[in-house]
Amino acid sequence: MMMTLGCAMALTGLVVPAVAQDPNTSAWYAWSPKPDRLPLYGKNRPVTRLNDVLARHKGQAGWSEQVILTTRYDAKWVQAAPGDKTPVQYYGDDRVFWVVWGGEIRFNIEGQAPFVATKGFLVQVPQRVRYSMETVGNVPSLRFEVTHAGIRPSYPADASQRLPPEAMGKGDYIKISTPTQPDEYDAVNRPYRDFLKDVVAADPMHGPKDHLVVADEANLVNIIRGPGVATPPDSNEGHFHIGDDEFWFILEGRCDFLIEDAGLLKTDAGDIVFVPPGRFHRASWGLVDRGKPQMDTRLSFNVSPLLFHNFAEDAGGRQ
Repeated sequence: MMMTLGCAMALTGLVVPAVAQDPNTSAWYAWSPKPDRLPLYGKNRPVTRLNDVLARHKGQAGWSEQVILTTRYDAKWVQAAPGDKTPVQYYGDDRVFWVVWGGEIRFNIEGQAPFVATKGFLVQVPQRVRYSMETVGNVPSLRFEVTHAGIRPSYPADASQRLPPEAMGKGDYIKISTPTQPDEYDAVNRPYRDFLKDVVAADPMHGPKDHLVVADEANLVNIIRGPGVATPPDSNEGHFHIGDDEFWFILEGRCDFLIEDAGLLKTDAGDIVFVPPGRFHRASWGLVDRGKPQMDTRLSFNVSPLLFHNFAEDAGGRQ
């Protein structure tokens, strides 16, 4: 016997929704997967302190040190000696991003006027856009570099251009043709932001209204700035992400992080904090000097502007 439309509607009304909202808050509730055994850090660290990195390379003019390597991210510190240049190159399938933290780097990006980046510059190049870098001035440059793990750069082969020596011995390269055009900058994804000038000097006691530095279908880099506060209690666990890791670069002041099974981490400018997927974590602006106004800034990196946040049931969808 066929079910009438009225009966079907009545039965549908008995089905419990997959996600329910608390009418007294803006929070929605759901059953989310969380691993019984926390994902391991592997060779990655909960926090990489810049002072320790610099101490390991004392006396070296040029060096590189891996900080984060996952299936998604490849992030490292790179110091280059004065006069060092990179070949012209580009990444075919993702952006490349830098935090310049010392010295001076001249960026030559296709379609943009050349510019010199100093400490606090946040620089990015979209996929398939050609670029090169040169350390200028009399001191080494220092940069934090973030690329997509497993993706190697491509090099122009127009006219008689040959594969640069830097690429020799790094796997097989062949000459190809492609119809794919370079990506473009837009209102959010700009060539650079001068954090110290455009954010700190422009409004010393507030965060920027345009806090997004990168936002596309596969990347989010976000400036999170605020005044120092007392460390929240451990009962505030923060949130976790189901299948994606996240990390932060401390741009200013001090930030506190509570990470499940790693404890409370107090970090300073230049430090980098990493959390694997599935672990509760909480970030807050730390206190440096209770007697003086102070601002703290962390630069967050994750895979999407729409990344799903899972808070504890009693948190009401908030940290």
